[in-house]
Amino acid sequence: MEYMVDMRTTVPEGTTEEGVADMRRREAARSAELVAQGSLLRLWRPPLAPGEWRTWGLFRADDADQLETVLASMPLRAWRTEHVTPLTPHPNDPGQPAR
Repeated sequence: MEYMVDMRTTVPEGTTEEGVADMRRREAARSAELVAQGSLLRLWRPPLAPGEWRTWGLFRADDADQLETVLASMPLRAWRTEHVTPLTPHPNDPGQPAR
């Protein structure tokens, strides 16, 4: 099953630039692992307001519990809120095999 996840990150007040840079490095490394595992399919940057830190991600998981495990493994989870939308195939999706 695929899931669209709207991720909004808020850096805690008082976090140093080095702390933010470290968090970004760890998130990038974990994201690469999730890509290799087939759990993270795509990332997009939606239009952002000044100072906003937001990402849309397309994830694949067997079920909501597995997705939660994946999301919980990401370092930025500590600073982020998420809105998860389960996706189901559309009958006219050009990316699906013909029936």
